[in-house]
Amino acid sequence: MKHIGTFRDAGFPVDELELFRGADMAAAAAALADCEVVQLNAGEAIEDTVRARLYIVLSGMLEVETDGHAGTSDGHITRILHGESVGEQSVLDDAANLDAVRAVEDTRLLVIESKLAWQLIDHSNAVARNLLRLLSFRIRAANALLRRRQKLGEFYRQLSLNDTLTGLYNRTWLADMLPKLVARARNQGSPLALLMVDLDNFKKFNDTHGHLIGDAALCAAANVIRDGLRPSDFAVRYGGEELMAVLPETTAELAQMVAERLCKQMREAVLFPDMRVPMPHLTACFGVAVLDPNGDETSLIDAADAALYRAKEAGRNCVSL
Repeated sequence: MKHIGTFRDAGFPVDELELFRGADMAAAAAALADCEVVQLNAGEAIEDTVRARLYIVLSGMLEVETDGHAGTSDGHITRILHGESVGEQSVLDDAANLDAVRAVEDTRLLVIESKLAWQLIDHSNAVARNLLRLLSFRIRAANALLRRRQKLGEFYRQLSLNDTLTGLYNRTWLADMLPKLVARARNQGSPLALLMVDLDNFKKFNDTHGHLIGDAALCAAANVIRDGLRPSDFAVRYGGEELMAVLPETTAELAQMVAERLCKQMREAVLFPDMRVPMPHLTACFGVAVLDPNGDETSLIDAADAALYRAKEAGRNCVSL
């Protein structure tokens, strides 16, 4: 950052500076006459970590990177054009807290020290109004950016919790939510049931019909589970061809009835609309377990898995409690 003179010598008109719109131009020019004018080369950053200052672009362009680190892509870039300013917040805070500010091209800046900036605010209603308007605009812009980031963050959070193929919840969701559902059931003294579902002979199905057909069949099976549950229940893809249903406030008897119904619906499901192509019906084993009063999420999953194994041993296409 190179000193090239004062505002008096630079010959820039005050009325092109946004901060002074509507102000007494003669008084403003006199107040700014001895202020320093500096030159930034393209790519050069403002490196002043000691003094709170206000910078006004006389020519060229700056970019301000916020909420990130200079030289990375994780921040938000704002362009500061001819007549616009940067550093207002540092003056108000009386701290050199500028974000990463860099010249996009060769740029000349008017430097207003914090003490003079406050004098201008105190003595000119127009300057105070312009500063208030500018800060209000930037706060609204920052809030809008924050809302967009929150929505984007929620979007990606949802993506991380859902299986991309079936749309069911995934194991990340299960690892987060099942302990909470178990804790709530124990605190309320209410039952919690778990259905473990394994598609019968699915590896052979994949080998026979191919993985694309296998994926379509898996999605059809997931739809049977999801559509057969209450709004308060949760359908999960546990891994591979294993699905799961978490049933809050559900007794063992009721959970077994739900599993029997889903097992029947699985057998009757139309997997593919093109009936000219002969396809076997998909069947599944269901293991049913309920939360033991002294158990946790691990013991609940283990119990459902053991019940699922018994269903397989019983010949598949059935339910075991």
